[in-house]
Amino acid sequence: MRVVIQRVNNASVTIDGHIKSAITKGLLVLVGIEDADTMEDIEWLSNKIINLRIFDDDNKVPNISVKEVNGDILLVSQFTLHAATKKGNRPSYIKASKPDVAIPLYEKMIVQLENDLGKKIFTGEFGADMKVSLLNDGPVTIIIDSKNKE
Repeated sequence: MRVVIQRVNNASVTIDGHIKSAITKGLLVLVGIEDADTMEDIEWLSNKIINLRIFDDDNKVPNISVKEVNGDILLVSQFTLHAATKKGNRPSYIKASKPDVAIPLYEKMIVQLENDLGKKIFTGEFGADMKVSLLNDGPVTIIIDSKNKE
């Protein structure tokens, strides 16, 4: 599982001209799922996302987690995070899971994040043509791959 985490002042997902989800202070998390992903990847990533100390404390030092600032999370599925670009100029998405594998894992990720954060997780819509807007705060953008544990 691969994620791109962005600390945001606000973020939203729009589908067919209608806002599906919107958050203020928190994290926009783009998630790419591959067939090798398991519940272990979900649990590890959720814990890492919830506890990353990337929000500023009173001294302007990134020392506080999204949980501690009572921030929100907007989780958006994005199979293109598993793009292979080694050959040619057209990315291959062979590593990205097909919906029959990815959707149940995405749904388990939502539940795990909700349990770990202790509140509702906002989402996009799996497989939809989504317009994602955000105001990146910092900017702070972190990429994590559960297979590398980094």
